[in-house]
Amino acid sequence: MKSCLIVDASKVIRLVARKILEDLEFESEEVADGQSALEACRRRMPSAILLDWNLPVMSGIEFLRALRSLPGGEAPRVLFCTIENDLQHIQDAIKAGADEYIMKPFDSEIIQAKFAQVGLL
Repeated sequence: MKSCLIVDASKVIRLVARKILEDLEFESEEVADGQSALEACRRRMPSAILLDWNLPVMSGIEFLRALRSLPGGEAPRVLFCTIENDLQHIQDAIKAGADEYIMKPFDSEIIQAKFAQVGLL
């Protein structure tokens, strides 16, 4: 079964994302900050990561850079899911290794489309 790590400080966002991903037959794990996300990836590398930019402890971009340097860290498809929509943030995310960018708020159709674009569906 495919797995997705949901990394967002908002419990509501994590719950909504989990519901959508479960409907798409993904096993999900939720964490609220970048450091916890890195620890989760060290334990078990997911197929996908839904990642917010603005996180406590370690930002999304810092997490992404650290992830990509881990053994196997190039494998997960990383989709930034954030309110940060200016060109600089998007370019920084792609340069750091993000596979796609999703704007909040999102719905099931958006998640499905973006996951399909990166080959997860």
